[in-house]
Amino acid sequence: MKYINLKYIAVINLLLFTFCYSQTVLDRIVAVVDKEIITESELEERLKFYALENKIDVVSPELKRQILDGMISEKLILAQAIVDSVEVTEEEVSRTLDQRITELVKRVGSEKKLEQMYGKSISRIKRDYRNEMRNQILIQKMRQQRELNLSVSQREVEKFYEMYKDSLPQVPEEFDLSHIFILCKADPEAEKKTIEFMKLLLDSLRAGADFADFARRYSMDAATAKDGGDLGWEKRGSFVREFEETVFRLKEGEISDIVKTIFGYHIIQLVERRGESVRTRHILMKVEPSPASDSVVVDTLMMIKERVLKGESFSELARIYSEDEDTKYSGGKLGVLTLEQLSPDFADVVKNMRSGEVSDPVKRYTGSSYGYQIIYLNKRTPAHVLNLQDDYNRIEQLALYLKRNKLFEEWIGELKKNFYVDVRL
Repeated sequence: MKYINLKYIAVINLLLFTFCYSQTVLDRIVAVVDKEIITESELEERLKFYALENKIDVVSPELKRQILDGMISEKLILAQAIVDSVEVTEEEVSRTLDQRITELVKRVGSEKKLEQMYGKSISRIKRDYRNEMRNQILIQKMRQQRELNLSVSQREVEKFYEMYKDSLPQVPEEFDLSHIFILCKADPEAEKKTIEFMKLLLDSLRAGADFADFARRYSMDAATAKDGGDLGWEKRGSFVREFEETVFRLKEGEISDIVKTIFGYHIIQLVERRGESVRTRHILMKVEPSPASDSVVVDTLMMIKERVLKGESFSELARIYSEDEDTKYSGGKLGVLTLEQLSPDFADVVKNMRSGEVSDPVKRYTGSSYGYQIIYLNKRTPAHVLNLQDDYNRIEQLALYLKRNKLFEEWIGELKKNFYVDVRL
């Protein structure tokens, strides 16, 4: 019996969702790659993340070395990216980072749960992870350039299946899902009152009131309010567009007008600037949707459900009513997913549904807002062993994955000849 060699730890998977853990070991250099170093604390952070993601209690020396090899590979690719003049725009970083945060929020259930998990606000998580995301995108671009035309023939797929069929994984139960999502809107009167209150704060601040004191008393950014709204030192590209455009127009000590972002309404003060780095503080206020808005959304979705039950097309109704811009134009399709890929609340609903069934409205958080969705189960496929007849496309992807890994290992071998590498672990 032969088994697939999975020594290569995929760069993208290792980077995905790697946020800043507190360092618990004294730093020492464990590897040098070209002009970059890898410290023991960085390696420990990566190990903690990998262990958390894979529910591993004990980290073996072999796994530790595999993780380090993956980090060395990353550094080598980034070094080659400099030579090749491959670049990433700030827009690409912001867009990808927003997508990753949305995925995380779906995974844990809500934005609030995510903030509790990492002990910091969503905006702070984004700032902490921004440079790592930039590196991830660079690595993806470099790999895509090399693998753009890579494919496997039918003969290669069949040969792969014959060689590895005894060790191929079982396909878990899967759910082909669509949804219609409608956002709950903020109460216009409450929003108006919030803006009016913030105007009073702004007048007081410009008249000499203490910004830090006001932030501690009124800001809804729990991660920074206790520090007087201080966001610390950040480089250009660390903030959402509206916030950043405002900050870099301010003079030191100057206070902004009221600024609206996806997180709410801000009053911002530029404390100090050093080139493209700024130290700022802010007061954040959010406007929550009213109970009346919830009722309207739920009633609307129940009406849509009744229309589906009477024979109307779910996908057509999704194109008309859904406010999820990522799925509405495809008829609300979420794709084929397993229960493990869904948030716990989502999975609890789906696992009891039958093919062709529509759920009642379910609350869903997106960013700092929320709404309700109805879920349509297009098809439910039982768990089964991979086979060529039913799962050719899956097996084709596994064969392509193995081929890519072999090509990747050869490429890393070439890069090690071109760049200085010193492993000290």
